[in-house]
Amino acid sequence: MADPAPDPALAPEDTAVRVALWRALHALADAPPHVLDDQVGLALVAPPEGWRDRPDMSPFTRPFRASIVARARYIEDLVAARAQHGVGQYVILGAGLDTFAQRRPTLAAGLQIFEVDRPGPQAWKRQRLLDLGYGIPPSLHLVGVDFEAGDAWWDRLAAAGFDPQRPAVVASTGVSMYLTEDAIAATLRQVAALAPGSTLAMSFMLPIEMAEPELRPGIERAAAGAKANGTPFISFFTPPAMLALARACGLRHVEHVSAEALALRYFADRTDGLRPPRNAEELLIATT
Repeated sequence: MADPAPDPALAPEDTAVRVALWRALHALADAPPHVLDDQVGLALVAPPEGWRDRPDMSPFTRPFRASIVARARYIEDLVAARAQHGVGQYVILGAGLDTFAQRRPTLAAGLQIFEVDRPGPQAWKRQRLLDLGYGIPPSLHLVGVDFEAGDAWWDRLAAAGFDPQRPAVVASTGVSMYLTEDAIAATLRQVAALAPGSTLAMSFMLPIEMAEPELRPGIERAAAGAKANGTPFISFFTPPAMLALARACGLRHVEHVSAEALALRYFADRTDGLRPPRNAEELLIATT
């Protein structure tokens, strides 16, 4: 495959690339039925030949791949359900290489989609979408936020056309473990101030000691790698603690969607044992 990067200095983070490749690998390596079929992310990344032999694509990472596709599918189903009730805005915090707008064009056409991420990767992604012929439809807003410089994502979102007086779905996955509890609470309070009928879907990490023993070493390696890259895992929550924080920040109808619930919903009829790991990264769903 051709080198995709218009400027290597702007390339997405390793975690975003890994997620995109795991999503693609699910459809390439796992037996049908597929929870999610995302080849757009693979096209965006355009990895070198042999990418499936990377250590982080090994069979050991298979449960984590299942978790990634399960949470993505659950949130997209949630967006579709809320859209049927008139919710017309979808915000993706820490969007990375999300491809909802390209894979679900009919649903996306009825929404205003705001992808929030760092300016460099957003510029990289914009160029890749143009290079691949997807373009940037009027309904897709790539919102660059320089968190390190103190940019407020809320202000950037409003400048991009987000209407706080209209309900929205806000998704944040694979982000909270890198943030302090105060930063997480600030985001929860901001979402709680949105129009009635808005919904938050946020993933959170459970304490590592709660993970399934056979998968704990993989999570520990991921945490060590994140620390070595300068982005350590900071925040872990038990489900009751996560729900309590969401309520304290003003969100209503809070719900914990466990890996077991995702497994029953999307993996129940599989015979190959593929399922998300229990007590690793799970979902908070809350409404305003």
